[in-house]
Amino acid sequence: MVAKTETETTGKLDSLKLLVAIILLLAGIGEFYYFENESLLYRVLGLVGLGLLAMGVVYTTQMGQGIWAFARDSRTELRKVVWPTRQETMQTTFLVVVMVIVMGLLMWLVDNLLRWAVMAVVGGGS
Repeated sequence: MVAKTETETTGKLDSLKLLVAIILLLAGIGEFYYFENESLLYRVLGLVGLGLLAMGVVYTTQMGQGIWAFARDSRTELRKVVWPTRQETMQTTFLVVVMVIVMGLLMWLVDNLLRWAVMAVVGGGS
């Protein structure tokens, strides 16, 4: 029973934090347009600063922690990928180009045969 109450409290607090993050983002967008007579550099710095602050607030939520863990795990998995060598890439590209040409010629041939067959049945063409 205690765990359920603690989860509900955490969920409400996370919702409040997400609302604060959205308000921060909207404030950043608002300040960007409100101070249109100021230097673009200052406006962008304000927008980026409030955006980073909003990201920091989201990071403190359970959802933010999950997103961060997903990004960290994705980076780990990306390091495990065995990338092809230049030679393997060139050979694969060559095979793909050859297959595209062969299939294009085959489709052209089938198209011409079907056109000839339709013309023969319909009686068109001289």
